[in-house]
Amino acid sequence: MRQWFRLLVSLMLVLSLTNSASADDGFEAVAALFENRCLRCHNSSVSKGSFSIESRESLMAGGESGEVIEISQPDDSILIHLISGPEPSMPKTDKPLSDEEVGLVRQWIAAGAKWPEGRKLLDRSLENRDWWSLKPLAKIESPSESTEDNPIDRFVRSRLHESGLDFSEEADRRTLIRRLYFDLTGLPPTFDEIEQFCSNNDSDAYEKLVDRLLASPQYGERWARHWLDVVHYGETHGYDKDQPRTNAWPYRDYVIRAFNEDKPYSRFVQEQIAGDVLFPDTVDGIVALGFIAAGPWDFIGHAELPESKIDGKIARHLDRDDMVSNTINTFQSMTVHCAQCHDHRFDPISQEDYYSLQANFAAIDRADRKYFPDANLARDYQELVATQRTLTVRQKAIDREIAHTAGEALISLDKAIAVLGSETNLPPEFGYHSEIVTDQNTNKWVQVDLGRTVDVDRIVLKPAHDDFNNIGAGFGFPIRFRIEISDDQLFNSDNSLIVSQEQTDLANPVSTSQSYSAKGASGRYIRVTVSKLAPRKDDFIFALAEMEVFDRDGKNVAARCSATALDSIESLPRWSKSNLVDSTAAGDQQLELAKQKEQRSELFRKSTNADQAKELESIKSHLNELKDRLSQFPEPSVVYAGTVHSGSGNFVGTGANGGKPRTITVLHRGDVNRQGKEALPGALSCVSSLPARFDLAPEAGEGERRAALARWLSDKNNPLTWRSIVNRVWQYHFGRGIVETPSDFGRMGAEPTHPELLDWLAVWFRDEADGSIKKLHQLIVTSQTYRQTSSPPKELMARAAESDGSNMLLWRQNRRRLEAEAVRDCILLAAGKLNLKMGGPSFQDFVITHPEHSPHYEYHLADPEDPETHRRSIYRFIVRSQQQPWMAAMDCADPSMLVDKRNQTITPLQALAQMNSKLSITMAAHFAERVAAAESLEKRIDAAFRIALQRKPNEVELKQLVGFAEKHGLENTCRLLLNLNEFIFVD
Repeated sequence: MRQWFRLLVSLMLVLSLTNSASADDGFEAVAALFENRCLRCHNSSVSKGSFSIESRESLMAGGESGEVIEISQPDDSILIHLISGPEPSMPKTDKPLSDEEVGLVRQWIAAGAKWPEGRKLLDRSLENRDWWSLKPLAKIESPSESTEDNPIDRFVRSRLHESGLDFSEEADRRTLIRRLYFDLTGLPPTFDEIEQFCSNNDSDAYEKLVDRLLASPQYGERWARHWLDVVHYGETHGYDKDQPRTNAWPYRDYVIRAFNEDKPYSRFVQEQIAGDVLFPDTVDGIVALGFIAAGPWDFIGHAELPESKIDGKIARHLDRDDMVSNTINTFQSMTVHCAQCHDHRFDPISQEDYYSLQANFAAIDRADRKYFPDANLARDYQELVATQRTLTVRQKAIDREIAHTAGEALISLDKAIAVLGSETNLPPEFGYHSEIVTDQNTNKWVQVDLGRTVDVDRIVLKPAHDDFNNIGAGFGFPIRFRIEISDDQLFNSDNSLIVSQEQTDLANPVSTSQSYSAKGASGRYIRVTVSKLAPRKDDFIFALAEMEVFDRDGKNVAARCSATALDSIESLPRWSKSNLVDSTAAGDQQLELAKQKEQRSELFRKSTNADQAKELESIKSHLNELKDRLSQFPEPSVVYAGTVHSGSGNFVGTGANGGKPRTITVLHRGDVNRQGKEALPGALSCVSSLPARFDLAPEAGEGERRAALARWLSDKNNPLTWRSIVNRVWQYHFGRGIVETPSDFGRMGAEPTHPELLDWLAVWFRDEADGSIKKLHQLIVTSQTYRQTSSPPKELMARAAESDGSNMLLWRQNRRRLEAEAVRDCILLAAGKLNLKMGGPSFQDFVITHPEHSPHYEYHLADPEDPETHRRSIYRFIVRSQQQPWMAAMDCADPSMLVDKRNQTITPLQALAQMNSKLSITMAAHFAERVAAAESLEKRIDAAFRIALQRKPNEVELKQLVGFAEKHGLENTCRLLLNLNEFIFVD
């Protein structure tokens, strides 16, 4: 009774609510809070916990927790307990409500939780763009109280002073030159270079060193590796089969080249999205599109499943998702992939935005793309291909006009052909094929084991059919043969002769099946013995598509039985003994299909008027001419990139359709079977300074879509682009970005520690540096902020630790460990084996086994003495499924993931890997050989120390190492040097 009484009181209070709710009741403030923070997860469509706050009725109904509001009693209301307290459970996937926001809800409930009748709330979370990263860039003046020449130092010192801190002292010169070398080139200076720099009294010595290192070709190799991490570049497809991509490397070389040439960042962005459209006469405009294809690719989902199947659609949807995520993560530092199923949970990114981004890549696939390094050849080739594509599109348009004229008759024929085609949807690769012989009168035989003695009614032989080289139907069908049945597998006795076609030649039956009565015979084995093979030009074979053996009940008892033969070409799936009884021969249906196609051709011809016929003939002639001209071009280079693909089999692509983009629709919950409205090409609505949808004509091609996206990304008014890149560069110099989440500038990412500095750098880089990344390096590494020591005095460390123990405010430089690639390169350099050859196909530090299906990349089988593997690690062949064990132990990036910041761990496993890997052992031996010529052990140790650590050992170090070498040998001493902390840490 008490429960019913309580429900009655609640209902009476709810019904007492009227349209008179006013601002004094607190409703409007709470409604705004609900609309911006809660309604996204609790509405009529998405009701987490079976709870919606869209209307008064749904709110009062409660959810899985029961009624959530006790009118006028906030302390007894479940809603208050859910959103308040030290660990609130709501919002579940967003930041907690502030005390002020909780107070608004509390006051509203206390005032009676009034709600205007009929009022429904709307999800306005996507309208809230008041977030630091989405705000337009504006010019910022550096702090006026600072006097530093470098603007970076003014911003950093100002923030330090706010916390009662200041810069640490400048690092010594040896530390600075090592830091610069590793940061800018990934390789250490030599001992002599350090000595010269430390003794150089030139006031500009440091700045000149910076310029020299930025001009080094090793600079591009170093910074390309950072970029390839971000775009998850790899040289295998990933997924189940993880097949190699032998033509991915030109994109890697492009990135190296772009950094070395200091390509303006806007151009760098545009080339990777639409270089073929915006810069068609350049090599970079083609190979830069390797960015679009950099990520994993589902070989099975594309090559083995057609686009018409659900799993094929899912594979292609996920492929576009990777392209979209890679683009927006890399260039915008925003996450978008969750918006494929629903509006973004945290940031103002809608599902419609997401699918508009997919629409930009709607015609693109990942595949090999041909190009010519010579600019003139490339231009001529592209012009011819463009003309070829235009003519092909026009040819198809005329075909459609003729089909319209032909009308229902053509439609009926097409339906009949489709039905026959599905029934005979068999590739030519079926059937039995004997070995080739030079004598037509050679005997051949093939037989079927029925598995038991059968009373046979008839035997049917179906001719083989092959379109290869216009061989045609009936090829290989014997002209003289006999058919026998027996219970003796060897046919030595008790044979029953069913057919004897041995006295005269049988005409080619083409596609007509040949049926022979068994004359009441019974047996287990059926054999066809040939005495004269079918006529051919210079070779002779015996071929059948199928042998069927029917019992008295009309059942084909030969289906899936065992077949044997005198000899057989086993070339699956095209030819095999097993194909003889697999029940897949098309037989007479293929002949009928051919007839239907002939009728269609005749109807098509009759429906063509004179003008159409004339134009088609002209197009055909022109296409033949283009084909001849294209065939005269030299062999092109190839890059694995985003391209309009014209394939065959299941991986067809849009090339056959003139590159017309696929129709992209908004998918409800990301389900390919639940399509909504069509998505138009566009980008992010949250960037209010730019239009979110592109102004393109309906007939705009796929290239125009990508070009529009490239311009949108590189637009000066796109604040995300410029904030993103300066933050990434900053991160690689300090180990932490101004924004600690370099690929997430959204609400779930970190906020900038120095927001004014970030915006100042973005504007300066965009406007004054003209997008020059080298100028950005110069500004950063010449700052006092960068040149600080990483080891200030203990008293300063203790004092700073109280207010900024993690060094977010940069009162010192961060000590950082070298990445796996740099450590490997330094090992090779110390051994005197590092090969500085640039560019070209990647070296493989593995051996591939089982290449025909799912390759196994066996790193332990590689030879560390192979000179090809002694190149810089940037040129290493990157496998997705099986990482190089030593590299993985050293926190190498996983190429299956977008790695904006590598893990930096220190584990015993790393020391063991460094000490015991085949590379370390082999190179330590070469390292020892390199210094073995010195006249004494002390001098050999001294030389090795200078090579490995670029300094002289002190007396204690030298004494200890000499003692170790006397006991364990010079080679093991060199291994020890390669495993020191000082060898793998920058400072």
